[in-house]
Amino acid sequence: MDLEKQLKDIESFGNDHVGTSTDTPLRPDAFELSDIEKIAKIKKDVQNIMVTLGLDLNDDSLKGTPSRVAKMFVQELFGGLHPDRKPKASTFENKYKYGEMLVEKNITLYSTCEHHLLPIVGKAHIAYISNGTVVGLSKMNRIVDYFAKRPQVQERLTMQIVKELQQVLNTDDVACVIDAKHLCVNSRGIRDIDSSTVTSEFGGVFKNAEVRRDFLDYIQLNTEF
Repeated sequence: MDLEKQLKDIESFGNDHVGTSTDTPLRPDAFELSDIEKIAKIKKDVQNIMVTLGLDLNDDSLKGTPSRVAKMFVQELFGGLHPDRKPKASTFENKYKYGEMLVEKNITLYSTCEHHLLPIVGKAHIAYISNGTVVGLSKMNRIVDYFAKRPQVQERLTMQIVKELQQVLNTDDVACVIDAKHLCVNSRGIRDIDSSTVTSEFGGVFKNAEVRRDFLDYIQLNTEF
């Protein structure tokens, strides 16, 4: 088989982006290894990748890279895979009896495309209407960060954020919009640096066109200080 045919076969397989479910696909033994054990294994794999590419790991600038990448994968970029790291989102009684929507917008989002392991960078906008309880504002940011810190598909990420807040707040009345750039589009392939991807998930009353419109109007407000 010639090189051109092999590359076409690889590209054909790589473009098969089939969605599965709203749950991140994990093996049953995903958490049997400790973080230290995972870092040690990934370090060797990164070393192999770099050596295969022809890099000299004896160079002072490169010799620490396998360790840094392995630690970054396990404890930073993909730290949201481990359920023990899920933020505790305590709720409180809505003593103010605030009955309108609460919107937390422009939440900075860093994630990783699961198809190419390249960054996803953008903003998340969340809203909910209290069903008698409220959640601390920073907890919404932490929920976004937790689900973003794993290999992701933006559609799934949007749905996971809404599903988690619905469970925390015991209400279906939750909405999320994400606007993000995918470096797998911006820096490779088509290399379109200007395009971004917008996804949304609307639950409960947010399926009503008027309520949804109010939410979308809120996130367009100019809040530069």
